Amino acid sequence: MSEIERYDINEQWAHSGIIKAGSLCFIGYCVGNIGQDIEAQVNGAIDHMERRLALVGLTLENVVQMDCLFRDVWNIPVMEKVIKERFGGKYPVRKSIQTEFAHVGGQDGLLFQLDGIAYCGD
Repeated sequence: MSEIERYDINEQWAHSGIIKAGSLCFIGYCVGNIGQDIEAQVNGAIDHMERRLALVGLTLENVVQMDCLFRDVWNIPVMEKVIKERFGGKYPVRKSIQTEFAHVGGQDGLLFQLDGIAYCGD
C-alpha cells in the first residue's frame, strides 16, 4: 500500500486539510469569504479547495466527489451556478446537507463549507 501523506496541517484544530492515500486525496473543511454572501462563500470555498489541491499537483478537474454543507440548503441554486462557472463541465458527484455551523460569527458568519475527494492517480 502507498504511504499516506498529510498536508496543510493545523495543530490547533488537530486537522489535516488534504490527505493523499493511494490513488485518492481527501480534502476537508474548505471555506472562504466568511461573513460575505452565499455566492462569495461558495467561490471562497472552491478557491480554498483549489489551493489545497495544488499542494499535491491537482486541479478541480481531479475532484470526483463533494459534500456541500449549507446553513440554508435552499441556496443550492447559487452553488450550482458557481459550480457551472468553475468546473467547466467536469462536475463531481455531490450531496448537499444543511447544518448549524459551530463557527465564529454565528448566523451571519459561515454559510457554506466544502469537503471532497479527488483522484490523484496510481
